[in-house]
Amino acid sequence: MIGYINKIESMGLVDGPGIRTVVFMQGCPLRCIFCHNPETWSFKGGMKYTPFELVEKIKRYKPYYGNDGGVTFSGGEPLGQTKFLLECCKLLKNENINICLDTSGIGSNYLELLNYVDLVILDIKHITPEGYEQITGTKIDNFLEFLGICQKKNKKLWLRQVIIPGINDNEKYIMELKKFIEPIKNVEKVELLPYHTMGVNKYEKLNIPYKLINVPSMDNEKIKKLENILIN
Repeated sequence: MIGYINKIESMGLVDGPGIRTVVFMQGCPLRCIFCHNPETWSFKGGMKYTPFELVEKIKRYKPYYGNDGGVTFSGGEPLGQTKFLLECCKLLKNENINICLDTSGIGSNYLELLNYVDLVILDIKHITPEGYEQITGTKIDNFLEFLGICQKKNKKLWLRQVIIPGINDNEKYIMELKKFIEPIKNVEKVELLPYHTMGVNKYEKLNIPYKLINVPSMDNEKIKKLENILIN
């Protein structure tokens, strides 16, 4: 069994608790208008690993993980390689390594996989069907199904929402987001992430049109004000 990996970061500090190895997997079915990693869209390419090879690489950094750290599988969309990921997680659990899944919730055959995952970082693209399709190019149904299963399994959740100037950087959307989140009982953390333009040059190199070409990076002070509305 072969998995396709875009890159591996050995000392991640923002992709879950503690110090983490972050594995960016190839492949994503979404085409989010704010995506800054278009090089991960294809399900082929990147580096090839067997589950054993990848886990052996992750194990090298185990002394740094401490009580809170571990490995985070990101992407791309890690649920696009579920079978490979499941085999990796089985091996990681034999090593008692904490596993975080950073996902948009778009995939299939992930029920068994979730049994091995300690934390899910779930990306909220938008909370309405219309807004979700505008941002991702796909329907919201798979995301809602995944979220529902995480609730049934009482899986620890961190929720993340990218805030984009002129699209969702307003009090009305934040109040709707708050109503959406409040009934979810297994949420440990909610983060508003500022939209940035650091990935624009990648689109130029890949000859892909960038849909937010005239949209500036999100103001950090405004993010703080929106976070206060969300929390209070």
